[in-house]
Amino acid sequence: MLDKLNELVKGHGELKPGEGMLSGVIALSLAILCFLGVLAFHFPEYLTTPELRKSYRVDVMRSIMFVALVLAGGMSLVNIIFNRARWLSSVAFLLVAATALLGGHKVDVDPNFPDHTPYIGLDWFILDLLGSSLIFIFIEKLFALRKDQPVFRAEWQTDFQHFIVNHMIVGFVLLATNLTVHKFFGWAANDGIRGWVQGLPLWAGVLLIILVADFVQYWTHRAYHEVPLLWRLHAVHHSVKRMDWLAGSRQHILELLLTRTLVLAPIFVLGFSKEVIDAYIVIVGFQAVFNHANVSVRLGPLRYVIVTPNFHHWHHSQDKEALDRNYAAHFAFLDYLFGTAVKSDREWPEAYGVLGDYVPDGFVKQLTFPFTWKG
Repeated sequence: MLDKLNELVKGHGELKPGEGMLSGVIALSLAILCFLGVLAFHFPEYLTTPELRKSYRVDVMRSIMFVALVLAGGMSLVNIIFNRARWLSSVAFLLVAATALLGGHKVDVDPNFPDHTPYIGLDWFILDLLGSSLIFIFIEKLFALRKDQPVFRAEWQTDFQHFIVNHMIVGFVLLATNLTVHKFFGWAANDGIRGWVQGLPLWAGVLLIILVADFVQYWTHRAYHEVPLLWRLHAVHHSVKRMDWLAGSRQHILELLLTRTLVLAPIFVLGFSKEVIDAYIVIVGFQAVFNHANVSVRLGPLRYVIVTPNFHHWHHSQDKEALDRNYAAHFAFLDYLFGTAVKSDREWPEAYGVLGDYVPDGFVKQLTFPFTWKG
C-alpha cells in the first residue's frame, strides 16, 4: 500500500476515469484535509494563522468538515465495496476514521490560547485549497481553453506538492518578509507620504497599491529572466507544460521569499491602510490563480490594460515570439509601455514550458535544481 501511495505521489501521468482512481484521490484529499483540520482544532495556537482565525466562524468550519467527512467516507466506502482502487480508498477511510476518533467536527476549541506563538498556517492551506479548487475548476469547466485537458492532468502531483509547501509555511514567509522589509526599508518611511496615501479614497488606494506592486513586480520578474542566476530559480515556475489553476503554485520557495519582500517593501514604505492591503490581497490572490487557469478569456480591448489568462499564457509559452515577454502581473499596459508585450497573429500559444525542457520533473528535484549547473 505504501509503495502504491509513493508511486501515486511521484507519478506524472494524468488520472483517467475508471477503476476508482479519480474518486479515490478526491476522497483521500478530503480525508487528509479533515485530519489536518481536526489537528488545527486541537492545537489552534500552533497550527492556525492569527490574522485569519479572527475572521471566520468556528461553527462554519465545523459544518465544512462534517460535509467533507461524509463525502470522503462515502466515496471511499463505495470504492471498497465495489473493489475500485481499494488500496487508495482504504487509506482514505482510515484517515476519516482517525479524524472521527480525534473528535472530528465536534472538537471543543479553547478560546484562551496565546496569540504570539510560532505557527504553521494549516487553516489557510485548507481553506485556500478547498476554495481555489471549487471556484477555479468550475470556471475552467465553464470556459475551458483546452477542453480535453483533465483536472488531474500530467504532473499535477508536482504542482500540488509545491502548493502544499508554499502554503503550509505561510507563517514563516510572512515573518521573514516582514522582518526583512522593516530592517532594510524602514529608513525610507515618511509620515507625510504615509498620511497622504492613507487619506486616499478606498478605490484610489486600491488602484495605487496594485500599480506600485505591479511596477516592482514587472522589474523583478524581468530580472528573473535576464539575470542567469535568478533565472535558475524562476525556471522552476516556467517548467510547467500544462496551464491550469494549479500551475501557478509551481514556484521555488526562494523566489517566493525574494519576490514578496521586494513587492512588500514599497507597500510598507508608503503606508497603505489595512482596508487597501486587504483588498489588494484578495485581488492578487485571485489574479495569480486565474491567469494560469485553463480558461479562454481575453476581455476584448481591456486585455491591453489588464492582465488576462491569454496575456499570461503567452508568457509561459515556448513559442519564439513569446520568449521573455509579458512580465506584468496585473496591468498589461506596463509591458506595452516598456516594449515587452508579445506581438503575434495567433490568439493563443502552442506549447508551454522551458525551451529545451531541461528542468527536472518532481518537487524535490525542482527544489535543488537552481543549485545544480547541468543543463
